[in-house]
Amino acid sequence: MIRFADRTDAGKRLAEQLRSLGLSEPVVLALPRGGVPVAFEVATALGSPLEVFVARKIGAPGQPERGIGAIAEAGGQAVDHHALHILGLSSQHFQTMVAGERLELERRVRRYRSGRPLPSLTRRDVVLVDDGLATGVTAEAALHALRSQRPRRLVLAVPVCASATAARLQAMADEVVCVLSPSDFHAVGLWYDDFEQTTDAEVLDLLERATGTSTRK
Repeated sequence: MIRFADRTDAGKRLAEQLRSLGLSEPVVLALPRGGVPVAFEVATALGSPLEVFVARKIGAPGQPERGIGAIAEAGGQAVDHHALHILGLSSQHFQTMVAGERLELERRVRRYRSGRPLPSLTRRDVVLVDDGLATGVTAEAALHALRSQRPRRLVLAVPVCASATAARLQAMADEVVCVLSPSDFHAVGLWYDDFEQTTDAEVLDLLERATGTSTRK
């Protein structure tokens, strides 16, 4: 069974697949926190600038790991209406949950970018990277926001994904690249030997190191 040793290994293998796309001076954006180590390897291999694009999953009440929606900076939002119906949650209740997560999203933008604006994405090739896709709601919110920035080409790139999720997100990205799309997916972490949580300190360190391989624009 093919697995990844860790996010660094996953990023290197993902970069190999992205090289074949013929991207033109791409900007690599990482979904923090887990997407940053993967995206660092992608940006290094492609010689591209690396930046974070912050999104936050909205977890079900009492089940924070079950994503029922997500928000992203620049106004991105995704909602699993079927999940809301099953859980008996109103749209108003969901928006109350969104308001709480937006505070954390804004904190992370300040923490990770320290006042830096996003690089210009208009008419550029943009690669959005995460460490895997399960429900995909966080990536969906980010893709909605990034599409509004009018990129020339919008690519979602992950090491491992649930095939149904990848198929759904094909409608929102120009391309979805997955190294692994196993039929017995179950959870992202099962496909990594080391899936320890990425810390804020690690995110900041990798963003600083990235400035030595490419100048942010």
